[in-house]
Amino acid sequence: MDKPWFKAYPPGVPHTVRPEEYRSVSHLLEESFQKNASSRFSVCMDRWMTYAELNHASAAFGAWLQGLALEPGARVAIMLPNIPQFAVVMAAVLRAGYTCVNVNPLYTARELAHQLNDSGATTIVILENFARTLEEVIDDTPIQNVVVASMGDMLGFWFGRWITFAVRHLARMVPAFKLPRLDKQGLPRHIVSFKQALSEGTQRTLQANTRNLDSTAFLQYTGGTTGLSKGAVLTDRNIMAAILQADVWFSPATARVGDVRNINCIAALPLYHIFALTLCLLSIRWGAQITLIPNPRDIDKFVDVLKKRPFHLLPAVNTLFNALLSHPHFQSLDFSSLCVSQAGGMAASEGTAKRWQEVTGCAMVEGWGMSETCAIGTNNPVTATQFSGSIGLPLPSIEIAIKGDEGISLPIGSTGEICIKGPNVMTGYYRQEEETARAFTSDGFMRTGDIGVMDEKGFTRIVDRKKDMILVSGFNVFPNELENVISLCPGVVECAAIGVPDEKQGEAIKVFVVRSDVTLTEEDVANFCRQNFTGYKIPKHIEFRDELPKSNVGKVLRRELRTNK
Repeated sequence: MDKPWFKAYPPGVPHTVRPEEYRSVSHLLEESFQKNASSRFSVCMDRWMTYAELNHASAAFGAWLQGLALEPGARVAIMLPNIPQFAVVMAAVLRAGYTCVNVNPLYTARELAHQLNDSGATTIVILENFARTLEEVIDDTPIQNVVVASMGDMLGFWFGRWITFAVRHLARMVPAFKLPRLDKQGLPRHIVSFKQALSEGTQRTLQANTRNLDSTAFLQYTGGTTGLSKGAVLTDRNIMAAILQADVWFSPATARVGDVRNINCIAALPLYHIFALTLCLLSIRWGAQITLIPNPRDIDKFVDVLKKRPFHLLPAVNTLFNALLSHPHFQSLDFSSLCVSQAGGMAASEGTAKRWQEVTGCAMVEGWGMSETCAIGTNNPVTATQFSGSIGLPLPSIEIAIKGDEGISLPIGSTGEICIKGPNVMTGYYRQEEETARAFTSDGFMRTGDIGVMDEKGFTRIVDRKKDMILVSGFNVFPNELENVISLCPGVVECAAIGVPDEKQGEAIKVFVVRSDVTLTEEDVANFCRQNFTGYKIPKHIEFRDELPKSNVGKVLRRELRTNK
């Protein structure tokens, strides 16, 4: 097919990348750890970890995992926020030859149980703050090995102990929990602390793994149109392609820094999310530094961290850019080092982009991708001097086609479904053959569900979404999941969920409810949702109606609800 976007590429950006440069993701990790041993890798609460320390800790933890005699490719769940343990565990799982299953730490018990059961994970690494959630469901999951981390585990002996004490006893952020040491069959369950696992691992030797580019590196869970999340199978080839695509695309901007090892990348977005995860791995390829922001909602502390040292790469969703701009001290920061302000995860607004550029002098660069594509798809050139309003050009080795319902590619300027092909695109959904078949066209393009139009230069704009997905602060929320659960609320006959515009979140969830009990209140429904959904899935608006608009076959017409909301 014609690829007009190549003519719009910045000078020096290649048209293709070669994931085959590496044998696997663990090959990249080990190469970086050796090459950058003396360099700083991450900083959290002013405590640094070097690449040598990351190498040592991940080797020890990986050896400990291997000592469990897990099956090759075993799934290991990682339920951690942005703290040093995340990179250690992620690297350890990959180096030991297993598969990472990233889990949102704020999941409810129901959501956690589904992901653990669907992935078949037998091992989980979890921050103690969230262990009570695991306690609620562990007996109904395959989990046999639990590693419980504490906030201060890798923040130094004295400071780390103080932070753990403060989190447990002053902030009271660790609800009491007791994980059963026997499963339903009476078999022993292995439960250890993160520090104990590391200590035991140092007595072992990490064995070479058999990873290759076709191995499964991550099961990255994304919303499902059936109401249940699905695991996108991301291979080492997919991950390597995404890292290299991001590397060459950012190169015109990072060239300003000179040595990429001097780059400071801000990790405020959660590392379990594919957007931040890919950029974390890119930083490791560079041998760069990562500033970990455990709680980006605390904008006061976030801004204080940004004051401390030059920062070069700041990836964020529109809501986070807005929150920073609204802080009274943000404008006083030194932005002279900032070379990439990468927007993604949700639509960036022109108003936010304009204010961001006025304050920082750095144009907001919007991109588009999915969990299924390792967050990589299209991006505006990093040489851009102003916000474009488009999602940009296909990155190297990626093809974007605008297709009709029959899967036929449409001419330039036509409106249709955005479809993508490239080495970064998942191989399919884990144990979901029918869903996988529906996701791809006969010529190998993945259907994204987004409706867009491409211009003659290769820039694409999203104009609508084919799916009913709701995008809340960069997180996918699917109406079917909400409706399936809310329908179980006592007094609810039926319900329908839609997304409505929201200045802070991009979209907010609105639920229309038909009730059988007139005493049922909006607060009753909201409380039920709080018990069953993680925060971003809780409806902001609840409206009672006598009936819902339906088609002649009884299907609820969400489009009509959106029109007449």
